[in-house]
Amino acid sequence: MSLKTLRSMNENQIVFTLSNIEDLIYGVSFDPSSGSGRIVTNISLIDTEDVDNILPIFRDVMLSGLTVSPLAKILSSGESVNDFVIPGGKCGIATVCSITVDGILLKHGIPVKPRFGGLLEVKDGNPVRFTDLVRYDSTTIDPMEILMSQSLTSVSDMLTIGSGKILANLREITMNARDKVEETLDDLVSAGFGGILEVGEPNTDVLGVSVERDHFGVVVAGGTNPMAVAQEQGFKVDTHAMSSLMEVDDMTPIDRLI
Repeated sequence: MSLKTLRSMNENQIVFTLSNIEDLIYGVSFDPSSGSGRIVTNISLIDTEDVDNILPIFRDVMLSGLTVSPLAKILSSGESVNDFVIPGGKCGIATVCSITVDGILLKHGIPVKPRFGGLLEVKDGNPVRFTDLVRYDSTTIDPMEILMSQSLTSVSDMLTIGSGKILANLREITMNARDKVEETLDDLVSAGFGGILEVGEPNTDVLGVSVERDHFGVVVAGGTNPMAVAQEQGFKVDTHAMSSLMEVDDMTPIDRLI
């Protein structure tokens, strides 16, 4: 086999979502104590004329605790974030991706294993169980994008009656780091971050899902829940989950953008 053939095979190698996650979380530098640094963002493309209708939807979801942060940034047509360019006739809304939490934990010396994204059933405001799962190491498309494309969510119902199916993800962490994890998550809450839905016990199923021996699970609300509600209400949203890294100082609380 020639060197040229080997190079071509390498360039066309399938990259699973887990590899992209690992690249992004290593780039996270957000420090809860200073409130500055890089975070991972999702970017939603919407028709420019829909901005005034969609922003209030995003605000309601983000302030309800169904995302990790209420921060956002509006991107105009032609504007770029890294290599991502907002196309003509479109507006971009950058929001904080939930894997930012993984990056912050890693920055504090806590090894994290992102496992999957899925649909989480909620009843009377309490998370009950995962009903659908897509593993990060088995797909080349972000699980949240897959689930949204199938119209399986009912986040709007969760907001109005307290029961529905929302987007969430789970990561596994070694049980020896549990105290450090709880301390770091408390620091995140103090810094205005949230969306932590469940912190499991070591060697115990979390919301119906088993974890690896000597590990525990942490479930975080998906950063794409606002996009899911906009879709449920009939708006066209082109979601690019885990899109890029962005300085948190460049973002603004969503209620200030309306």
